[in-house]
Amino acid sequence: MSDLADLFFWAMFVDNMPLTLFLGLCTFLALSRRPDSALGLGVAITVVLGITVPLNNLIYSAFLAPGALSWAGYGSLDLSYLSLIAFIGVIAAVVQLVEMLLDRFLPRVHASFGVFLPLLTVQCAILAGSLFMVERRYDFAESLVFGLGSGAGFALAVVLLGALRGRLAYADIPDGLRGLGVAFVLTGLMSLGFAAFAQMVAT
Repeated sequence: MSDLADLFFWAMFVDNMPLTLFLGLCTFLALSRRPDSALGLGVAITVVLGITVPLNNLIYSAFLAPGALSWAGYGSLDLSYLSLIAFIGVIAAVVQLVEMLLDRFLPRVHASFGVFLPLLTVQCAILAGSLFMVERRYDFAESLVFGLGSGAGFALAVVLLGALRGRLAYADIPDGLRGLGVAFVLTGLMSLGFAAFAQMVAT
């Protein structure tokens, strides 16, 4: 149990998708202008990662991994080259489901996403969760914890950035740094802070 807890906090802080691995920065910067849209993005990515990573683990382990089809008499068959297509298909289906649920039950949050919610299908941080799962050979429980931890880390980072940007909207910032400029500066400073977690673990 402690190993799973360690994995959760590792994925959340040390392997933080936007701040230490620099994945998913497009939506991270675009939807962090307001705290409410940032929170909605964080929840959506946590849900999608928490579902797709363990689901892709089951698909990969049962059908795509080398020797996975030995139960069907095709033990020598290796379908791992299809994993990218399969993972993207699962992610697209889950994102579509999340979009339908948000549109039905939380229309204001759905409207705040604009065109960015369908783009979660090709969001590199979400796909990276499944690819890391394969590369690191996580089992189902580890995949579930890693997906939730990665999503929680993304949500924490984007909500923090949204809160900072909302506060700085009333600050006297030079014209050249307003908007996206100050967002890049804040992201860099936050990245340095999260990099300290990796150093703490190393020592």
